[in-house]
Amino acid sequence: MNITVVHQDALAQATPLLVLGTWDGAPLGAPLADLIEAGDWAGAFKKTLLVYPRGAIPARRLLLVGLGKPDQATAERLTEVAAVAAQRARDLRVERYSFELPQSDRVAPAAAAQALAEGSLLGLYQYLHYRTGLSDHDRWAVGELAILSGDAAAEQGAQVGAAIARGVILARDLANGPGNDITPARLGDEALALGQRAGLQVTVLGLDELKAQGFGGIVGVGQGSAQPPRFIIMEYGAAQPGRPTVCLVGKGITFDTGGISIKPADRMDDMKMDMGGAAAVFGAVQAVAELQLPLHVVGLVASAENMPSSTAYKPGDILKTLSGKTIEVLNTDAEGRIVLADALYYAQRYQPDGIIDLATLTGAIVVALGTQATGIMANSDALAERVLQAGEITGERAWRLPLWDAYSDIIKSDIADIKNTGGRYGGAINAAAFLEHFVGDYPWVHMDIAGTAWTDQKPKAYTPKGATGVGVRLLIQALRTWSEARQ
Repeated sequence: MNITVVHQDALAQATPLLVLGTWDGAPLGAPLADLIEAGDWAGAFKKTLLVYPRGAIPARRLLLVGLGKPDQATAERLTEVAAVAAQRARDLRVERYSFELPQSDRVAPAAAAQALAEGSLLGLYQYLHYRTGLSDHDRWAVGELAILSGDAAAEQGAQVGAAIARGVILARDLANGPGNDITPARLGDEALALGQRAGLQVTVLGLDELKAQGFGGIVGVGQGSAQPPRFIIMEYGAAQPGRPTVCLVGKGITFDTGGISIKPADRMDDMKMDMGGAAAVFGAVQAVAELQLPLHVVGLVASAENMPSSTAYKPGDILKTLSGKTIEVLNTDAEGRIVLADALYYAQRYQPDGIIDLATLTGAIVVALGTQATGIMANSDALAERVLQAGEITGERAWRLPLWDAYSDIIKSDIADIKNTGGRYGGAINAAAFLEHFVGDYPWVHMDIAGTAWTDQKPKAYTPKGATGVGVRLLIQALRTWSEARQ
């Protein structure tokens, strides 16, 4: 859908559908008040009312959408409102519609336009790649949204929102894809294609190169599969004095059976999304390039398929990682941290100002936080706070858990440097303690998105069932504030 900003009075718009947001309890002025019976409309959050003006205004249809209480206004709530309106526009099968930019003392025009663009595009998201026999109604696509605003900042805000939404959509498409299609090799091809589109420097290492260079973690996890692993480097910009370097690291297990420590059959099909962290890195790097952020951003993806076979790695095996550190494998279903070990150590060569990894890493984080928040653990208070603040602004909320030295003691091995699981208790933190061994002294945040990367519900209007694309919006918010702070 194409999004533009139009400087025109809303009530003068000759459009198939005009969307007006109203605050809860605010009176409607003329001529709208004459079109609606008293008591039929209050402006409650996300409520809608469709009106046919019949010539009272130039628009053929008028959709009122409730913005809620003015003192509760946030960009995140406007994103939800925009998604609701976009879905109604699709249901009405209009080719284009107009949405007057809501006015609020609490949300600047640029942020409001960004929210409208993000919410509209994400609210219209559908994963129909493998559906056949769909009707024209099922496949209906709204072609254009005009955001009505006289504020010059709205245009830039809309462009930012559209770029971020496209990044989220890329992440959702990758994570929704089935394991027989989205393989490590396919991720490598997608990275090369992204590099061509966005002007990135992309390198994809195959199995022979991984073996030769010592990526023992990735090779070990992937050795049981007929699908060979990949390590993907996507680089935007270059290191320059005064320009921060940030490494985004994603777990890219394209399907996870658990390996020899095999998972139960129930819901194993969901394990196609075990590359949700990698998908978020793809989406974020694409958005960074589109927005041309004044940063040096390196996206690193460690990708493998975790399968049981006669060649699979086994409980009791010892793997030598890229760093030279050895891992005692106690459970082959704790594979994500093993591939991330190589990727995180690789990130050190960029001497980054920050490393942020994203991984659907542990069921333990879902037990701790449910599906409402991403768990984060960090060795840097400043970087952790940057991530937490970005989560609050975007609605991709995160909660920090401790990472004390005592947790590192739990994963010490008697026969190797460390072991890949510390037992049942504190599983999400023990996993982070494992990862900390491979980041050196660089500022680092680990984001465990196991509870937030996939949903069987529809928690927000702009979040469909399936892959959520979580992390993209948070990362871009964090990176934008980081770049603005350095200007």
